[in-house]
Amino acid sequence: MLQTINRFLEKWLPLVTPTSVAIGLLLSVWLSPFTAAVPWIFAFMTFSGSLGMNFRDLQRVMTHPLPILLFLVVVHAVMPLLAWSMGHLAFPDDPLTITGLILLLTIPTGIVSFTWVTIYKGHTALTLSIILIDTFLSPFLVPYTLSLLIGAKVEMDTWGMLQGLVWMVVVPSLLGMAINQWTGGRAKSEWGPKLAPFSKIGLALVVMINSAVIAPYFKQWDSGILFLGAVCVFVVALGYVIGWGSARLFRMDRGAAVSLMFNCGMRNISAGAVLATSFFPPAVAVPTIIGMLFQQMMASFFGYVFFSGKMLKAAKGSLPQGKSA
Repeated sequence: MLQTINRFLEKWLPLVTPTSVAIGLLLSVWLSPFTAAVPWIFAFMTFSGSLGMNFRDLQRVMTHPLPILLFLVVVHAVMPLLAWSMGHLAFPDDPLTITGLILLLTIPTGIVSFTWVTIYKGHTALTLSIILIDTFLSPFLVPYTLSLLIGAKVEMDTWGMLQGLVWMVVVPSLLGMAINQWTGGRAKSEWGPKLAPFSKIGLALVVMINSAVIAPYFKQWDSGILFLGAVCVFVVALGYVIGWGSARLFRMDRGAAVSLMFNCGMRNISAGAVLATSFFPPAVAVPTIIGMLFQQMMASFFGYVFFSGKMLKAAKGSLPQGKSA
């Protein structure tokens, strides 16, 4: 039954997030009091996703570090600078919105990218290693990047943010990996399928509760919200395109290209929403929530465009099929 539920949720994954946002906005009065539960739900999601990782895969992938280094440069240098530039160009007098855009593209890659990489037969070991390394670095990279690009313009709790990322992301990841390693992989095969549907339900709950917190900012759908939505869609889409283009530029194999595209394009937006609502004024969370609305749908779109049909044949013809990772 749990596997049936999980397959159903995976099939409708592009619609789970926007539906959850809508429910959160509609039921904000009832859901907003549960904000304190969000970090615990998110920690469970991280633990569940980490059961598929082990230290041996990480060691093997690290012998070919180019895709990982390229990912880190794109996600933690190129994309935050693009968000900073776009924010100052589109919202020059709104430091909170600029902060939200930078946070949207600074937070680590999402564990859900593994699902999309699996669907399009990408390099799963590389994907898990990218997620793991980015997870471990995020408590340091996210606060530092925000401090560097935003400075003192917006009040933020840098130390609290670092602690939050450690307890929500790093500790559950290490625990999941250690259990999987200790059980010789049995945790992945026995626990993983049972916890997977609860993890996706947890994702929906996190999105609902965080959407409820910022509901007052969505009461009036004016031209400003629509313009912000268009900017968010544009910058998030750039992540997919730059990830795919970087893999082609360095002539990586198809599996690495799939992994880079989804990991550069997708973000752990649930973590971003938790950080935004916990350590910033509520207005900072608005771009993150908007990003939630479209991230899964864009993953589906770019996966089809770049790795299905005619584009798939073109990619096979232009990307060597050797092992670059």
